[in-house]
Amino acid sequence: MYAELSITSNFTFLTGASHPEEYMERAVTLGLPAIVIADDNSVAGIVRAHTQAREIARKVRERLEWEAQNTSIGPPCLDHIPKPPSYPVHAVPRLIPAARLIFTDAPTVTALPLNRQGWANLCRILSKGRLRAENGDCILHMSDLLEFSDGLHLLLWPQAARPPGGADAWRTQAQQLTRRFGGRMHLLRHLRYDGADSAYFSILETESSQLCIPTLASATPLMHHGARRKLADVVTAIRLRRKVDELGREALANGEQRLRSKPEMLRIFKGHEDAVTRTHALSKDLKFSLGELRYEYPSEGSAQETPTKRLHRLAHEGVNWRYPEGASDKVQKMLAHELTLIKKLKYEPYFLTVHNIVKFARSRDILCQGRGSAANSVVCYCLRITEVGPEEDTMVFERFVSEARDEPPDIDVDFDHERREEDASWLTAARGNGYHQVDDVWRRAGLRPSVIERLAEADAFAACDLTRREALWQAKAIATAKPLPLFSQDLEGEALDEPEAYLPQMTLGEQVVEDYVATRLSLKAHPVALLRHLLTPDPRDKTTPVA
Repeated sequence: MYAELSITSNFTFLTGASHPEEYMERAVTLGLPAIVIADDNSVAGIVRAHTQAREIARKVRERLEWEAQNTSIGPPCLDHIPKPPSYPVHAVPRLIPAARLIFTDAPTVTALPLNRQGWANLCRILSKGRLRAENGDCILHMSDLLEFSDGLHLLLWPQAARPPGGADAWRTQAQQLTRRFGGRMHLLRHLRYDGADSAYFSILETESSQLCIPTLASATPLMHHGARRKLADVVTAIRLRRKVDELGREALANGEQRLRSKPEMLRIFKGHEDAVTRTHALSKDLKFSLGELRYEYPSEGSAQETPTKRLHRLAHEGVNWRYPEGASDKVQKMLAHELTLIKKLKYEPYFLTVHNIVKFARSRDILCQGRGSAANSVVCYCLRITEVGPEEDTMVFERFVSEARDEPPDIDVDFDHERREEDASWLTAARGNGYHQVDDVWRRAGLRPSVIERLAEADAFAACDLTRREALWQAKAIATAKPLPLFSQDLEGEALDEPEAYLPQMTLGEQVVEDYVATRLSLKAHPVALLRHLLTPDPRDKTTPVA
């Protein structure tokens, strides 16, 4: 078996010529068991590939269910006849998320997460690089990779060019990586499609022996199909700001740098078949999937009682309260079914969180009522989230919580609009608001002042009860907080007290005008009531303001 472990999609801007979804569909046709989408300093494209993989899995599952209930249509295809692309597909290619990391002081590597910890570390590496750069760029250093190395497997890219004296520097940096990663590293044996791949493979074999790491074969696709070669040249021309006719050696000589099947790779890597077979062995060790990522609800449990036990206890206590004469067999069966499904999907903390919020509201006599699909749930009824008895309804619980949809439930609760802030304040006090001032975000999150200022401009500090103007004021104070060398350290026995600068007061209308001027937006669609006292009268009409 063969798995392609280094694919470049169009999420490597103006380089890849195919969408991630197209790679997944092509992998089905080629019969590949797994593929890796690894864009330059980015994991943005794998979400689309993951969505497509789930859609392919759904279609395959439906096909298998149909075949189990029906006989085949027409005679079966003989073994010696090549199977057409429309031939029934029963295998689903597995998507392995990754990223190609480009460093300022180290060789380029493709980082493959072995587990969830590896995925977390890959995201941390990319986040550090993004925060270090401006305008969407990513600046990575080898120290970032060494700091977050756990759970990652590396594919080391060979040196693209060998300037005089450059090979020794590349090898020294590569040896530093091999010392850290040990058995979690391969040398990428990829094709250059220049007619000299045999000699190039010999050089890579020598490098592999000196670094004491095995090689791994890859077609390093830039497109899912060879028909995309002309499009690849177009995006290259845009990236280099040239005409297509002026690309020269930058243009692709052919359409060979595409996703390939196992027979093609074995033919191309004749004499180096072991590098091809290693890809499948490594892909089986890369067990992480984006499907493992879920929202982590607050536990809502305790040292004495797990969330599952607590939900069961509260639900059965609610049954006794709702049905003092005893619940019917129908209600008991519905409750057992719902609790089983909730436990299977691990949604107990979610129901407990909503229960706690509603319980607080009722303790303060705040009117509240669950509505929508929650009315189909016996658990919600017993927890007093809703007042509608589900045994009187004909809708099924799966309309509310479904294993097939694989998405969390959506419990809508309406609160008295005049007192809903009491609930929000209680929840904030119980959970913690995280950050209270712009200065808190700057010091605790480690963000640069320029990033803080951009967040303030986007009104991202509204959750801290700060208006956009107040947040910008605090952000500007951070950006300009540079003490003079003479006063950078407190003098012994002296206090350096500077007068605090206060934000001048402005009316709401003045703030609106100021914001619209700063963002260069039109005031035509804004409520005139806020601006009426600021508008200049039309000299032709002394009684009507200009709107």
